[in-house]
Amino acid sequence: MCGFYGAIGSDPTVCHEVYEALVCLQHRGQDSAGIVSYDDRFHLKKGNGLVRDIFRAKNMDRLTGTWSIGQVRYPTFGGSSTEDAQPFQVHYPYGISMAHNGNVTNATELTDWLRTEKRTILNSSCDVELILATFAAELGAIGGVDPDPDTIFEAIEKVLKRVKGAYSVISLVARMGMVAFRDPHGIRPLLMGTRTAEDGTESWACASENVALEILGYGDIQNLGPGEAVIFRPGHPPLRRTLFAHAHNPCIFEHVYFARPDSIIDEVSVYEARRHFGLQLAKKWQESGLHADVIIPVPDSSCTSASTMARELGIEYREGLVKNRYIGRTFIMQGQSERTSGVRRKLNAIESEFTGKDVLLVDDSIVRGNTSKQIVELARAAGAKKVFFASCSPPVRHPCVYGIDMSTRAELIARDRNSEEIAEKLGADAVIYQEISDLRLSIQHSGSNLHYCAACFDGQYPTSDVTAETLSEIEHARLDHQKKQHSIEADTVGELG
Repeated sequence: MCGFYGAIGSDPTVCHEVYEALVCLQHRGQDSAGIVSYDDRFHLKKGNGLVRDIFRAKNMDRLTGTWSIGQVRYPTFGGSSTEDAQPFQVHYPYGISMAHNGNVTNATELTDWLRTEKRTILNSSCDVELILATFAAELGAIGGVDPDPDTIFEAIEKVLKRVKGAYSVISLVARMGMVAFRDPHGIRPLLMGTRTAEDGTESWACASENVALEILGYGDIQNLGPGEAVIFRPGHPPLRRTLFAHAHNPCIFEHVYFARPDSIIDEVSVYEARRHFGLQLAKKWQESGLHADVIIPVPDSSCTSASTMARELGIEYREGLVKNRYIGRTFIMQGQSERTSGVRRKLNAIESEFTGKDVLLVDDSIVRGNTSKQIVELARAAGAKKVFFASCSPPVRHPCVYGIDMSTRAELIARDRNSEEIAEKLGADAVIYQEISDLRLSIQHSGSNLHYCAACFDGQYPTSDVTAETLSEIEHARLDHQKKQHSIEADTVGELG
């Protein structure tokens, strides 16, 4: 899962706006970040780390131009090297720069097609390079001397038909403008907005979440639909077309974990969805017959659900776990060792809220279980008499191939365990899970009748290309990559020793 932002208008320092937007979207990716601008040529700065650590005044001064896009990256596959940081760019045809959010599921097929049919090689393991190379190849095959909207739309339609998976894309095309498009199932979010300056000039922007647009003063914020593309050209109104679409299946995990609570994605308030998660989970707790003296959330994405649950049950709500907000989100850290060390540095317990009490911990999800296990241990060390653990989402039993870092089924604690066995593994007295039907009902109560992708919970993948063979290929590729990374880490430690 990543976050991106792009803007086009008349501001010659629009890169500063993109910088502010990326800080707003930092929760979506903490591995790397980048910004590219355009003023008859591209200017690019990207690197590993947080937005605030990558960009300096001298970097921003050279990112000149009235068009700019940027991205914060959370890698689901591939390395954390600068080569994988986005945006990416090519010089033919016309000059194209691109960033994305999502995951390509037919990467091997695309790589072979680009190599054999288009004589194109790739220099990274980042999926956006596949999308960019495919777009450039299709555009180069049909385009004229200068890019025009019809040619751009035709090339995007070919991309949507050839590239499988979940992706939202933002791009700058030299001598044309800014382009954005969403995969045929609309799995990953994509929004656009407009802003009018005091002198009457208009700017347009696209983002992964509406909060970035709102904070920077954009209005008339709209979602792009599945398979829809939009072209923004200076001095012209945006051109929107639905090119190749299937049923709309947005990712339900956006509401569970990734998105900010003040975001509204596909017309559904994340805050309202999480509030309804808490109401449904309260019913599950009542059915269990268990007793708790206090409900304590695992901050931050579960706080809304936990407070709603406590109010519904009449149980005291306490923020007994204090979060160090200068530590990144542990779920999206690279590697288990980094996640493990990150949890203890990130959370600390207020002992008075745990000592002698039956404590119900509420978290957004349980994926690998390593983080949850450490939190249970932290609660017991703080003096809790009993520790119960409630998950706002169902058991994660299937790998996600659409951009969430759970590509290997062997990593998932719930893959072949029931709730009692998971509780034992975590060291908890009991584990309570949300039902998938209640999760979907919560979204409906929040205002949507869309059939959300919940493949990580129910194994129902909306894209037809995901088969048992596809999952096996992805898992083997992931395991091979992990072995290489472990080997590199071991070599590095040996050299330091």
